[in-house]
Amino acid sequence: MLIRHPSNIKPSEITPQDIYANRRRWLAAAGALGVGSMLGATPFAHAQDPFAALIKSPLSTSGEALTPLKDVIASTRFRELEENIVANSVGLATRPWTVTVEGEVHKPRTFDIDDLMRLAPLEERIYRMRCTEGWSLVIPYTGYPFAEIAKRVEPTGNAKFVEFTSILDPKNLRGQREVKYISWPYVEGLRIDEAMHPLTLVALGIYGAPLPKANGAPLAIRVPWKYGIKSPKAVVRIRFTEQLPQTVWTKHYPSSHSFWSNVNPDVSPRLFRSRATERRVGESGSRPTLMFNGYAQQVAHLYAGMDPRAMF
Repeated sequence: MLIRHPSNIKPSEITPQDIYANRRRWLAAAGALGVGSMLGATPFAHAQDPFAALIKSPLSTSGEALTPLKDVIASTRFRELEENIVANSVGLATRPWTVTVEGEVHKPRTFDIDDLMRLAPLEERIYRMRCTEGWSLVIPYTGYPFAEIAKRVEPTGNAKFVEFTSILDPKNLRGQREVKYISWPYVEGLRIDEAMHPLTLVALGIYGAPLPKANGAPLAIRVPWKYGIKSPKAVVRIRFTEQLPQTVWTKHYPSSHSFWSNVNPDVSPRLFRSRATERRVGESGSRPTLMFNGYAQQVAHLYAGMDPRAMF
C-alpha cells in the first residue's frame, strides 16, 4: 500500500526510451495504430514543445508494468464518446479551448489551453487508475498539481469544494445524444483539501505527448486514489464552491456512487460485484484491489474519523 519514491527516475525510464527520444516517430507510430487523429494537440512538435523536457516526479508509483498506449486509449471510459471511443472522438475539437475558473475565488480567470500548457513545469507521473467496473491501468501522465491553478485564482475562505464541468457539445459528441442514463454536461467534484492534495493532477498528456482525445484532451483531472469516475475529462469549467457539488453520479445513482468514491476493496455497493479484485488491462487473471488504490499512506489522513464504508 506504499508508493516507493525512487531518488533517480529519468523520464526516459518511465516512457519507453525510443518513444521519448523521438516524438515525431511516436506520432507516426500512433498514426499507424489508428490513434494519431485522437491526439488532443500536436502543434507543439517544434522547439517550443512543452513536452520536450519533463521533470521526474517522486510521486510516481513504481515496480509495475505500464499499460501500452493502444490499450490506454481503447480501454478508457469517456461516456461523451461512447460506445466507439476511437470513431466518435473525431468530433471533439480541442483547439481553440478555454477553461473558466470562477466561484469563491479572488481572481476569477479564463485560461487558454496553451497558457495552461505552460502554467507550471510539466512532470511525468506514473499513476494507477482503477475503474468501478473492475479493470485498472498504469499510465505515465504528464501534467502538474491542480494546486498550481488554484494559487493563480486565490480561493476565498468560503471555498470548501471544487466542481469540474466537462464540455457540452451534443452536436459533435455522440454519447451526449445517445446516453440517457446520466445528464449532461458531466460534472464531478472534490473537497478542496482533496483538490489541493499533491497527487491531484491536471493531466495534459500521456506517454510524453499531448493527451489523446479518447483520454479527455486537452485537459483532464486525475485523482488516483479514487475510482475513475472522479477524474473528469475535457474540462471547460472549474468552480470553487461553499456547497457540496451535485455530481452526475450522486444525482442519478447515489446508492452506487457516493460523492467520495474512494477505492475501497471492502465495499461493493449495489450494481457492482465484489470490488476486492481487479483486472489489469493486458494481464490474464485478477489481482487484489488496494485500499485507496495503493495511495493510503498519502491520503488516508484526509478522511480521519470518517466511515470508510460510506465512501464507496
